Amino acid sequence: MFNFIKTHIDFRLHRTTLLALLFALLIFPCYIFLPEKYGYENGLLENFQMAILFLGLFFAFTSKVNKKFFITIGLVLIILMLREVNCGRTLFFPIPGQENMFYGWDQIKYGYLAHPLYGLYIASVAVYFLWNKCFITLWKIIKNAKFPIWDILFVILSMLAGIYIDHAVDSMVLEESVELVFYVAIVGIIWLYTRHKDFAIEE
Repeated sequence: MFNFIKTHIDFRLHRTTLLALLFALLIFPCYIFLPEKYGYENGLLENFQMAILFLGLFFAFTSKVNKKFFITIGLVLIILMLREVNCGRTLFFPIPGQENMFYGWDQIKYGYLAHPLYGLYIASVAVYFLWNKCFITLWKIIKNAKFPIWDILFVILSMLAGIYIDHAVDSMVLEESVELVFYVAIVGIIWLYTRHKDFAIEE
């Protein structure tokens, strides 16, 4: 166990770790001072999330190592982006004159196609992952790579906090702020494994 920790667990604070920490420290001030409208669909916090995810797409699609694996990661980020905008429903179908309200898919022409197409895309990503044997690359990373423990901890804690807030706290600002930390930590890990010499595993 000690040898595994020494070989595979990285306890250093990287720039990615510090960035996730900064956003985590901003959660409480955002919750206290930001008006609730900043947590609305297409609001400031969600737009920031999308910008972070786009940055993650850039890191994944331009990786010089394990290209097919990180293309898969980029395709998964697109799933998260589509989820954030409800497959485009909250971008293109607001209800006129109502704040943060949108037509349901059953009220939109051809809206019944949205979820099947979304499911088809997810299935296509899974097929790409299997077809290109990316599971072999994933196992190689798990077996050989170092794990940035603090960055991973931010991912886990923000995910758990997001689940709790979604069920127990009525604050869109708080929910979106925690999601932002989750995305910052995820994209930070992608950066480490595609750009940092101590983490990038050559094919």
